[in-house]
Amino acid sequence: MTNSATTSAPDRPTTTSPRSTRHVTLATIALAMGGFAIGTTEFVTMGLLPEMATGVGVPIPTAGHVISAYALGVVVGAPLIAVFGAKLPRRGLLLALMLAFAVGNGGSALAVSYESLTAARFLAGLPHGAFFGVASLVAASLVETHRRGRAVSLVMLGLPVANVVGVPAATWMGQHLGWRSAYWAVTVLGLLTVAMVALFVPRADADPGATGRRELGAFARPQVWLTLLVGAVGFGGMFAMYSYIAPTVTDVTGLSSSAIPLFLLAFGLGGVLGTMLGGVLADWSIFRSLIASSVAMGLSLALFTVTAKAVVPGLLTVFTIATVGSVLVVNLQMRLMQVAGDAQTLGAAMNHASLNAANALGAWLGGLVIAAGLGYSAPSWVGAGLSLAGLLVLAVSAVLHRRTTAAARV
Repeated sequence: MTNSATTSAPDRPTTTSPRSTRHVTLATIALAMGGFAIGTTEFVTMGLLPEMATGVGVPIPTAGHVISAYALGVVVGAPLIAVFGAKLPRRGLLLALMLAFAVGNGGSALAVSYESLTAARFLAGLPHGAFFGVASLVAASLVETHRRGRAVSLVMLGLPVANVVGVPAATWMGQHLGWRSAYWAVTVLGLLTVAMVALFVPRADADPGATGRRELGAFARPQVWLTLLVGAVGFGGMFAMYSYIAPTVTDVTGLSSSAIPLFLLAFGLGGVLGTMLGGVLADWSIFRSLIASSVAMGLSLALFTVTAKAVVPGLLTVFTIATVGSVLVVNLQMRLMQVAGDAQTLGAAMNHASLNAANALGAWLGGLVIAAGLGYSAPSWVGAGLSLAGLLVLAVSAVLHRRTTAAARV
């Protein structure tokens, strides 16, 4: 497999001077703030699932479908926005996406029933994938080719930082001020991101050659589909476990609900380390990093079925799962940018569509085994199986690559 970050550069790299380096830093922080807001809204739902279930009058497994609704919004929104927004200037598209995100989260806070909450979460998820895809392309265009993996990882750093700061804080807020307050806080974060992007992200002309048809060409590439499948299945293992982390902490570890933010913090810290490590590893070898992180994910999830019964081992395992999961996410993002060719917007955006398909799949399968009476450790076994399935897809991708390369040499 090629070790380069991209096959087709998203934009011509720039040479940074001291002044432009400052501008690049500010732009990256603005883009990462969007990731922070998105990460907070995506993961706080898991920490507040019992409160939300009580608030809208449904059992916890049913409330877990709210998580799936958000994920479905990402899956639907990423390709649609990428195709119809391909000709738009990227900064303008980022601003529109974050405004829509803020509106969706405000609607979540105002929801009065399970049905209206589910619909609002779906709407809030629509801009998610496209924002990360466009933000990744913008970040990659601001640096030299050999630093693009690290640039993209810095944008995506907003997600794990959200799990360190935003999610525990919003979870605490939701437990003490009502779960709706968490979504109001996310709405404010979305509006703050709009302001920062407007101020710090440089203007860029739209790609004159971009068309919806060209973007859809990504779906004609088998390696794009295989990479999406790795994300949807392999990363679903993490969500099978993490979607039910709150009841796992109370029912399996035997702690009170006040300990849930501590586990969320461990998850967030692991994500920060994994995202930073993932960028470095992507600049080394994208495909090898995907294999290693998939293996480590499966082993860690299997281990959690045992360690969840004790506080310290459980915390360490959650930290490890988050670390290897974040390495996987960064390298999936880079892999899609690598194999999508000139369909850059769709390729980059579809990573988070596949990851949220993983979210929906993991939460659904986890809910099934819990509802079947197998207990809150059972989703981790489901997760280990999904990680193994993702590894098998990577093996198919490697075989196809070798055959394609061999055929091209003949």
